[in-house]
Amino acid sequence: MRMLSIIPLIAVALFAQSPQAGNAENGKKLFVKFGCYTCHGYQGQGGAAGAKLAPKPIATAALIAYVRHPSGSMPPFTAKVVSDAELTDIHAFLASVPSPPVAKDIPLLNQ
Repeated sequence: MRMLSIIPLIAVALFAQSPQAGNAENGKKLFVKFGCYTCHGYQGQGGAAGAKLAPKPIATAALIAYVRHPSGSMPPFTAKVVSDAELTDIHAFLASVPSPPVAKDIPLLNQ
């Protein structure tokens, strides 16, 4: 009987830890709207002032925590400026960016 009362708790814990999907299309718009591209590049590839964010971004929760309390020259963005849901969409966009091709797969480079 005791085991049955633990099962719902385990289900809730697993659900709480599951990654949020987000909307990549909206995330791309938000990435531009909030000016993320000015430091991180239009595809999150990184730039002179910002780190590479894509194609394999950090976990959604880590991205949200970092945006709220960044280090270095990045300004903090409160939930009043960009919500967790919007950051989840931005994360989905970054995760949707394809990896660049490997040099050996580019014919022009192999001539």
